[in-house]
Amino acid sequence: MSSTQPRPVYVIGAGPGGLAVAAALRARGVRAVVVEKSDGVGASWRGHYDRLHLHTTRRLSALPGLAMPRRFGRWVSRADVVRYLEKYAEFHELELVTGVEVTRIERAPAAADGGDDAAAAGEGPGWLLHASGGRVLAGRAVVVATGFNHTPRLPDWPGRDTYTGALAHAAAYRDPKPYEGRDVLVVGAGNTGAEIAVDLAEGGAARVRLAVRTAPHIVRRSTAGWPAQRTGILVRRLPVRLVDRLGALTAKASAPDLTAYGLPRPESGLYSRVRQGAIPVQDVGLIAAVRAGTVEPVAAVEAFDGAEVVLADGSRITPDAVVAATGYRRGLEGLIGHLGVLDERGRPLAHGRRTPAHAPGLYFTGFTNPISGMFREMALDAEKIAKAVARRLGVRAAARRAAAHLPDTGLRPVDPPA
Repeated sequence: MSSTQPRPVYVIGAGPGGLAVAAALRARGVRAVVVEKSDGVGASWRGHYDRLHLHTTRRLSALPGLAMPRRFGRWVSRADVVRYLEKYAEFHELELVTGVEVTRIERAPAAADGGDDAAAAGEGPGWLLHASGGRVLAGRAVVVATGFNHTPRLPDWPGRDTYTGALAHAAAYRDPKPYEGRDVLVVGAGNTGAEIAVDLAEGGAARVRLAVRTAPHIVRRSTAGWPAQRTGILVRRLPVRLVDRLGALTAKASAPDLTAYGLPRPESGLYSRVRQGAIPVQDVGLIAAVRAGTVEPVAAVEAFDGAEVVLADGSRITPDAVVAATGYRRGLEGLIGHLGVLDERGRPLAHGRRTPAHAPGLYFTGFTNPISGMFREMALDAEKIAKAVARRLGVRAAARRAAAHLPDTGLRPVDPPA
């Protein structure tokens, strides 16, 4: 790294995407400071339910520069993902600042970056980050990595606020113990909803129903040792119609028809749904639970009425508790909504190594949910972003071997995690 770098590149978020980018930048001689609002790395992973495992293989989920240990097994648990992220930050000696929340990002005026000198160097005016405690941080570039699952989304169902049962978003679910002996409705048949429903059924809930608005594609996590992720990698660049046909044939061969149990095969193609943002459900017990009757598919939730839940088919049920696996919002509006870099659904218009045309030096990672595996794609994006940033800032290979004093950012890095 070089003392000619008066300001660092700021990476917002110490999840897998942010840590991967920071490590890749450091390897290219670019100083990166990771700013995280929580007390440690992997905050989202620390908060997920205990049963969760990666649906992608250990080998294909490692971040740049550090393999996942073999002892983690093929399907890495939530707790081991957290351990890996802690070790990753330590191994790469990342500059990590915790307990600081960035609330707004703005373009810096040219004068704040040395004016014409910075422009001549190809950097542009840079960025100002407004953070907690009244801090204003100046960065040469910014990578936003605040996460795909950022802000829990709870539909505004009619009667929701007067429902007399227990209602919680899946973000608050940890394990089935609080639901032992209770009648539970899980809303949402994505991967989270499906896995929580199975967890509840196996963990002692008296009855488990799964509210389904659109029947999901269900795929085996692995078939004869071949993981579904590798299939996703192979087909992701093929024509959508072709992959839809292949997916339909594979489903008939590998997954039973659950129509008789209230879970019919989807009408739309698998890859067509992926392109719309709906990832197939990886079977980690749902098929067996539905066939055994321990998880009962029901119609979608339309409203609440006192103690009752009104379903789309007109029926009414009275569960003791409702767990809403209804997804998340990216939550970027307050941070960058004023910059015109988000689409109508609040997603970044550019991703990976590309930056918005009117916001050069602003990068995004981790805001897609690809069929080829999120960890794998974040690892690839990290290398691409680092290369693009280094080129933009004019950092040459010789900088990788340089060791120099790093100027104070005004933030105090935390000690590397043990």
